[in-house]
Amino acid sequence: MSATRSLAAYVANANTEDLPPWTLHEAKRTLVNILAVSLSASADSGSHALIEWARAEDAAPRASVIGSTLRTSAFNAALVNGFLAHLQDYDDTHFPTVLHPTAPVWPAVLAAAEERGTSGRETLAAFVLGAEAACRVAMSVHPWHYDMGWHITGTAGVFGAAAGAGRVLRLNTDEMNMAIGIAGTFASGVREVFGSHAKAMHPAKAVSNGLQSAVLAANGFTGADDILGGRRGFWEVLSPNGHDEAALLSGIGERWELGNNGLKPYANGVVSHPIQDAVITLRNEHGIAPEDVASINAEVNPLVLELMNRAEPRRGLEGKFSFQHCAAAALVDGAGHDAQFSDARVADPVISAVRSRVSAVVDEAMREDEVRLSITLTSGVVHSVYVEHATGSPENPMTDSALEAKYRSLANEAIPASQVEELLGAVWELDAAPNVEQVARLMVL
Repeated sequence: MSATRSLAAYVANANTEDLPPWTLHEAKRTLVNILAVSLSASADSGSHALIEWARAEDAAPRASVIGSTLRTSAFNAALVNGFLAHLQDYDDTHFPTVLHPTAPVWPAVLAAAEERGTSGRETLAAFVLGAEAACRVAMSVHPWHYDMGWHITGTAGVFGAAAGAGRVLRLNTDEMNMAIGIAGTFASGVREVFGSHAKAMHPAKAVSNGLQSAVLAANGFTGADDILGGRRGFWEVLSPNGHDEAALLSGIGERWELGNNGLKPYANGVVSHPIQDAVITLRNEHGIAPEDVASINAEVNPLVLELMNRAEPRRGLEGKFSFQHCAAAALVDGAGHDAQFSDARVADPVISAVRSRVSAVVDEAMREDEVRLSITLTSGVVHSVYVEHATGSPENPMTDSALEAKYRSLANEAIPASQVEELLGAVWELDAAPNVEQVARLMVL
């Protein structure tokens, strides 16, 4: 059996009742999180542009767009919701691949489930299996693929979207293999667009393409028999420097990559999160004011300089990929929410002044969620801290109560407080719901 067919067989045939209970709970947590960040992101100008594009398409009203009054086709709803889920970079991250699995998978599953009346429990299971497929594809090409410049959320995410949607459509092994085979030819997204609206289009297109691939496969459309391992397949073309079939298939159904996924406490690139933890800790412990700072110095994982070395970001979205801005905003505001990454905060003279005093050096032994950081004051006093595991990482996960606080803070920006609470309750009870209609009804304006 080929690598792709082996993956397809597992996703198509896994028994929902055999999934570990914690995976279904984690699916709920990721849904709470994606609804929160999507509701908040719905006010962005880029979101408005995409929503109005979908509205002008005048497609059949079969699925809901989060934070809007729009109902449109499942494909269009999935695309817009995928964009909303990732725009603020406030979604989630799989360690160590830095894949964001929720943004390309949940919108595909949700749109398909809303259109077809799928039960809440089966919807949760479809997300679990789709996200696991995306994470395992990402692991199979880590680190070679990302190092080439591919954005793994778009490239691996499309496989997860197809797998999750295919599960909702109840594809058999042959059909699932074709769905994944179709999806793989849409794998795309390059890191050059980080810091712009185009980054969030990677999961948006992955969602829509993955959902379409599943629907086409259900109707007899064909794709490659082994899109992952074929002679000109995903591994050979998009990761020519290496791949690992064992990472894709070893222990599937027994060992869960979903357990290596973490929800974000900060709305920016995850490799800066330990820096923000460290700066906020020292700020609060020692009452450090911006004018007191002579320098902020950090020892970091190599990805920090690879992904986030932008000393002078020009706009808010670029600030999300500037470790210098992340540290400065954390020092000045004591936070790293989306508000810290507006155009105004990037241009703020106080933040800019601190930002110019931030530097980092690479320590190859540092993990992605680890940092050693010191703040030197103008008085000559030095305060230092070591963060072993950043908040939100798998070893230091966000608690349910912290997640709820994040959700309420963001969801209240878009919908009434009573609706915020009703939606939260609907997600926590989704495994007992006959369908996703209540969630879909409450996540819109």
